[in-house]
Amino acid sequence: MPSLPTIAATLYLLSGFLDAFDGHAARHFNQSSQFGGMLDMLTDRCMTMALLVTLSTFYPSWVFVFQLSMVIDISCHWIHMHTSLLLGKGSHKYIDPSENTFLRFYYTSRTFLFTMCAGNELFYAMLYLLYFTEGPLVLGIGLFRILVIVCTPIAVFKSILAVLQGYIAWKNLGDLDIRERQELKEKSG
Repeated sequence: MPSLPTIAATLYLLSGFLDAFDGHAARHFNQSSQFGGMLDMLTDRCMTMALLVTLSTFYPSWVFVFQLSMVIDISCHWIHMHTSLLLGKGSHKYIDPSENTFLRFYYTSRTFLFTMCAGNELFYAMLYLLYFTEGPLVLGIGLFRILVIVCTPIAVFKSILAVLQGYIAWKNLGDLDIRERQELKEKSG
């Protein structure tokens, strides 16, 4: 990715679009599966991490921010997916009504979810392109820079949501441990 920026950014964004289309098609044709959900989540995380590693070489003063983004992204998504499977949820996108209302909205509003995911991916892709060029000028400002500025709050907010998602997953996992220990204690006592 350190070269051929137009091809790399196009393929990155196309991959994100196809990911959204694939998920929609799987749900529409009743082809969703735990395997597919896990594979989808892992490929998304790997793709984003690969780009963040490249961005770390392009913007060395921001390495810590990119590292933190990777840690938040992979750890919070993984624990959320893992806990969802342990709790027997049909999908990691199912949020129990008793859980966080905002996270429930995040996963049930397809428009909001798409905007957050697309804005986040666009943020990283535009940072990547901005390393090579400002892009076409719009009112004297490069388009790629404008898109980075517009998408920055989305990327930050998506990271905050990921931390919230991770927190709730850890809480749910702890609650599950307590329930299982209580059940074991009741059986043996």
